[in-house]
Amino acid sequence: MEFQPLTAISPIDGRYHSQSAQLADYFSEYGLIRYRVWVEWEYFFFLASKRFFSLTTRQKKLLQACRDQFGIADAKRIKEIEKTTNHDVKAVEYYLKEQLDKGEAGHLKEWIHFGLTSQDINNTAIPLSWKNCLEATYLPSLLQLNSLLLKQARQWKSIPLLARTHGQPASPTRLGKEWKVFHERILGQIELLSHIPYSAKFGGATGNFNAHQVSFPSKNWPKLADQFLAGLGLERQQFTTQIEHYDMLAAQLDALKRINTILIDLCRDCWSYISMDYFKQKTKAGEVGSSAMPHKVNPIDFENAEGNLGIANALLEHLSAKLPISRLQRDLTDSTVLRNLGVPMAHIVIALNSIEKGLNKLVLNEDKIQQDLENNWAVVAEAIQTILRREQYPNPYEALKELTRGKQGITRESIQQFIRQLKVKPSVKKELLAIMPQNYTGTHPNF
Repeated sequence: MEFQPLTAISPIDGRYHSQSAQLADYFSEYGLIRYRVWVEWEYFFFLASKRFFSLTTRQKKLLQACRDQFGIADAKRIKEIEKTTNHDVKAVEYYLKEQLDKGEAGHLKEWIHFGLTSQDINNTAIPLSWKNCLEATYLPSLLQLNSLLLKQARQWKSIPLLARTHGQPASPTRLGKEWKVFHERILGQIELLSHIPYSAKFGGATGNFNAHQVSFPSKNWPKLADQFLAGLGLERQQFTTQIEHYDMLAAQLDALKRINTILIDLCRDCWSYISMDYFKQKTKAGEVGSSAMPHKVNPIDFENAEGNLGIANALLEHLSAKLPISRLQRDLTDSTVLRNLGVPMAHIVIALNSIEKGLNKLVLNEDKIQQDLENNWAVVAEAIQTILRREQYPNPYEALKELTRGKQGITRESIQQFIRQLKVKPSVKKELLAIMPQNYTGTHPNF
């Protein structure tokens, strides 16, 4: 059967292909090959810059064109070579040697992949593609979503809202502040993520520069490798086996998992507020909410996001737990699971799109919010008993508990009647009578 989105097994390449296609540049087989080729070329040019060999201006221009114009046809050529080599990185090496012939530099073939093992290429190409994806795709999408949260927080900053702790009515809050909670949490995690370096392994077959050192013993190979990776925006791990230890990548995966958990929390709160009728949702002509119930407008965007974030977190958990573990100097399990690095990212991208779509569909139902506040006058009991404590009134907590705990029909009238019979100064009574669920919303920094 011909492959197309309709025949894809995975929904990220099928139903959601239009949203995940942008990730192919980083995580597809083509993407991986392209980054491997890029690293090999950059190492070749780096060696030339350190005078291991020389390139004419014409040769350098031709070879840089080969690097910059790499495309699908080139990747297919590498896959064709791999049918013979049965080794993916060796196929890249042979392809590059072909390009040297075309670039009038065939005599320099043995400087391709000089002293390296395949993991020097993989453990540089993958962190580089991961870095580029996070910086060019993931973080911009997340920051855009967080900016929307801040915009809505400011829009709704003065809207009083009945809080619920343990699902029960609690001291009122403000809707904007509840949105700001999520904005602050996401911002904090982005800050933590930004401090985790993008690290790579580059040190020969078992991390000791054996082949490099025996060939050019006077060269400071660790320093040269540091310089090479720094030029790519990566930090070299100084002591490794054949593969990188993946500790920094695992930390980044865990950071993404924490951000996803915050977003799941946001989705569930939005779902609950919609269920409570605090929000209506914008409708679109022609859309259907239920195949049987014409009236329904379901919170599908938040449900879609929650599901995708859950799948992403399951995969991130496995990756971050597995990758730092390898038998002795290397086994192949890291290579196997790393090929799935783009899968959780795809689910995250789909989820971010869904959350943004869902947030933009929210329509505030202020009447319902005000109604719930008016129906829950018992929540001002905390305010009354605290002021009475200040006035050294005897047993104020117990008095308010007796009045309100588990009682039905607590209204403005019953609360104010209780206040009027209190033996306190008239100024205190006036202060207490001014308290309402609508204005008992505390204080917080401006935003």
